Amino acid sequence: MFKNLILFRVGPDWSASLEQVEAALDSRRFVPCGASQPMSAGWIEPRGKGHGVLVESVGGQWLMKMMVEQKVLPGSVVKRRVDEICAHIEQTEGRKPGRKESKEIKEQATLELLPMAFTKQGAMLVWIDPAARLMVVDASSPGRADDVVTALVQAVDGLALAPIHTAVSPQAAMSEWLVSGEPPAIFTVDRDCELKSTDEMKSVVRYARHGLDSDEVRQHILTQGKVPTRLAMTWNDRVSFLLTDTLQVKKITFLDGVYEGQAGGGGEDEFDADAAIATGELSQLIPDLLDALGGEQAPGSMPALPVAPVLPVEPPAAPGAASADLPPWEA
Repeated sequence: MFKNLILFRVGPDWSASLEQVEAALDSRRFVPCGASQPMSAGWIEPRGKGHGVLVESVGGQWLMKMMVEQKVLPGSVVKRRVDEICAHIEQTEGRKPGRKESKEIKEQATLELLPMAFTKQGAMLVWIDPAARLMVVDASSPGRADDVVTALVQAVDGLALAPIHTAVSPQAAMSEWLVSGEPPAIFTVDRDCELKSTDEMKSVVRYARHGLDSDEVRQHILTQGKVPTRLAMTWNDRVSFLLTDTLQVKKITFLDGVYEGQAGGGGEDEFDADAAIATGELSQLIPDLLDALGGEQAPGSMPALPVAPVLPVEPPAAPGAASADLPPWEA
């Protein structure tokens, strides 16, 4: 049900009911793009049933879904139409359009082509845990999550949302776990990692399906100044994920034991079961992850400056030899 997590804290003064949030979103239901409309966004039913509720409550957890539709209009198509219009002006009027007119022609061409453009859609699942005052957006990037936050704050009176930050940065914590070989309790480090240098070269080393408890990895961090930007981990032998340096949790996979005993009834029962399992597991994983990163940073406070561990490591045999044959990153 969830593939990516971007975390937000709900403001302490917000206390709207489920019915109030439903009413607020109902006036902002998703409507497909009009003929000349490049993009449309709105709320759809999480269960996928038309004309259903927009806020589902499963075990006290609220689930919503935002749909975004965009017109697909390749730049090459717009350019071809602009060239046609400019050529016609040159032939009929004996002049070439200036810079300002060319910009207007491009806007005209875009408006002409939009009604014929294909559309693409993408949906983002939103989960609010009212008791924990936590909101999670299943988005592939912070920018998309910010669009959801903006839409919710505009729709729901009094709702305030702030991104969650931790006392120790994910980057510093991941460096310590890789160098020491000791991840926090209940977590394990898996076999995928991305390391990036902080100098002007911005060199990158990517490991895929590769043991990370090695001197090779430590040398990249301690002697070559690289820092982790992504690290694959598993929580409690139940959920695997990829942690990023910006506190995004990506590529979530619920392991086999999580679904033991679940009946595959399908339909609404399956939605409720999936929602209950996903929110149940993640509502335990998220606090454990925040604790592993030194706890949640209080608003307005300065983050702690972690000291990177220094271990005796032999220097590499030859410059660049450690990363010469590393397998490509699996996106």
